[in-house]
Amino acid sequence: MGMMDKLSNKVQDLRGKGKEKLGSASGSTELEGQGKRDQAAASAKNAGEHLKDAAGEVKDAAEHAKDKLTGD
Repeated sequence: MGMMDKLSNKVQDLRGKGKEKLGSASGSTELEGQGKRDQAAASAKNAGEHLKDAAGEVKDAAEHAKDKLTGD
């Protein structure tokens, strides 16, 4: 996962937590909901980035195994 993607997702998550707490403290269910949505979006983006990383690792392992079998 790219460092900028990680940072961006973390910022979105922290903003979401802040909105949720502020909404809860002020009684604004709308703001609280926005915060929860921001956190969910950041979490989904992180999951997608981890999936891309894992797919890359599987591809690399498959290429390595192929190279060992073919002697390349």
